[in-house]
Amino acid sequence: MKAIIDVKNLSFRYKESQEYYDVKDITFHVKRGEWLSIVGHNGSGKSTTVRLIDGLLEAESGEIVIDGQRLTEENVWNIRRQIGMVFQNPDNQFVGATVEDDVAFGLENQGLSRQEMKKRVEEALDLVGMLDFKKREPARLSGGQKQRVAIAGVVALRPAILILDEATSMLDPEGRRELIETVKGIRKDYDMTVISITHDLEEVAMSDRVLVMKKGEIESTSSPRELFSRNDLDQIGLDDPFANQLKHSLSQNGYDLPENYLTESELEDKLWELL
Repeated sequence: MKAIIDVKNLSFRYKESQEYYDVKDITFHVKRGEWLSIVGHNGSGKSTTVRLIDGLLEAESGEIVIDGQRLTEENVWNIRRQIGMVFQNPDNQFVGATVEDDVAFGLENQGLSRQEMKKRVEEALDLVGMLDFKKREPARLSGGQKQRVAIAGVVALRPAILILDEATSMLDPEGRRELIETVKGIRKDYDMTVISITHDLEEVAMSDRVLVMKKGEIESTSSPRELFSRNDLDQIGLDDPFANQLKHSLSQNGYDLPENYLTESELEDKLWELL
């Protein structure tokens, strides 16, 4: 499948005077419709990388190609129309007095009729399960609900690429699961490309491919299953998945399981087979 994002020999540093690079000569691609997770310790260059892709930062060297167009100062605004970003703190993203006003805000400069705007707002809110809250003040929503509204605001714009910059990190476990399921549904319905920066194992497990960053460089690229089989997950800012912990505990008690299990449900299914 053709790449929708091509990053080639990209380098960036926040200050020219600093000796180290925040992003150092990285090259990777993202296929259309793919879900790519980017993981690594804080300061490894994850957020800087997606801000470069979105044109929020300007690279010192290298190039970024979005859907066949090389990102430049002249076309950055056109390219941004293809990219929607959801950040860590939902409270920093609200501008409307009500949920529907907030989702409509980004559409107001697109020259759409009020009828089309209303249709898109309601479709987006329905897709994330927040249509019944459209008259609610954003401040009265839970953290998970706020992030779903933030995603609705992005979906209403119909971008080709959705970037989640640690969007689940401030949510409780239930809120994280709900948000991940929401993104999963959006990706399927809109054939959207997803890039998620995360430390959450469930989010990583949903992705097709994982990019590990370390000190501004790409340390490795693998499938989630390959990543979870590593013995040094703590060295790249991830916990050992519960399925791995349980498998290890069972093996210490004489129950050797032959495979690596991506999720708890996979391990549960295997255990039922053995009973």
